[in-house]
Amino acid sequence: MSNQKQTIMKRIGIVGISGYSGMTVLKILFNHPQVRVTYVSANNTQGKLTDIWPQFQGLTKLTCSKYDIKEALKLTDLVFLAVPHTVAMQITPELLKQGKKVIDLSADYRLNNKQDYKKWYNMEHQDLKNLKKAVYGLPELYREDIKKADLIANPGCYPTAAILSLAPLVSLHAQLINSIIIDAKSGVSGAGRKATLNFSFCELTENFKAYKILNHQHTPEIELYLKKLNKISPIIHFVPHLLPIERGIFETIYIQLKEKISLHKIHAIYKKFYKTEKFVRVLDLNQQPQLKNVAHTNYCDIGLSLDQTKQMLVITSAIDNLVKGAAGQAVQNMNIMLGYPEEEGLL
Repeated sequence: MSNQKQTIMKRIGIVGISGYSGMTVLKILFNHPQVRVTYVSANNTQGKLTDIWPQFQGLTKLTCSKYDIKEALKLTDLVFLAVPHTVAMQITPELLKQGKKVIDLSADYRLNNKQDYKKWYNMEHQDLKNLKKAVYGLPELYREDIKKADLIANPGCYPTAAILSLAPLVSLHAQLINSIIIDAKSGVSGAGRKATLNFSFCELTENFKAYKILNHQHTPEIELYLKKLNKISPIIHFVPHLLPIERGIFETIYIQLKEKISLHKIHAIYKKFYKTEKFVRVLDLNQQPQLKNVAHTNYCDIGLSLDQTKQMLVITSAIDNLVKGAAGQAVQNMNIMLGYPEEEGLL
């Protein structure tokens, strides 16, 4: 019986294992009963995986080497690409051509057209065929498309929290919205594992700052997928900040309303919209999200407040940027693609 189960287990590859997202995918999959990681690679870090990530001592004998397409094709059924932006589009076409499923955690396939990609990532897109075919991997909105997909564009961390926070209102009552301001804050791991002065301990500790104000590359992603929900979706003003903590994203979203609506009605809309979703928790009206409640989980917590006199709705949301904002959501997508229970390995 055990041998039979072994033969049907899916073989998983992780390209970019030396980064935080790749490592988190691996950590989650160690607890997944229906898959096994058979291939890992990183172009700038080679050797025993346990030398790269010592916390996995005793759990794996995998060795990390530079990306080799022949090895990846031979050893995998599905591949996670936890690589820098602009790299995935060079790897993906051959993997798809040879029948592999791909989940890209970078931004290479999130935007629908080459003009937007060039504007925000300063490079011509090299895989326009698959850019049009990629499915946006936000399960709460695109589950049925994900089931049939071979290529998933895993959402960005900021957009995950923002779109989940806004989707019920934009889908059903976009006509009520006058303007949206997203005040977003992220832990340092969202910037990746690279060593730079700006992300060193002494620069970050006891500090707090905004960056890429009104010009962050996640802005068009948020606008694009809200517009898909409702063509009259309003303009988004997005301002990100860097928190001096390891992980977590907290967003405070200010929505100026055109008409009066009760907080209880808004809350009922959100509760109904996410009634069957395992990983979105709409909190009671007297509660607010906290980063500590979502850290190391795949949950998105949402809180609602309303000043009815001034017609100002405030939505707060919290996720773990490495889990629901990256690796956890990627595994959630994998489960849907492969027909496994959606929460497998994540609860």
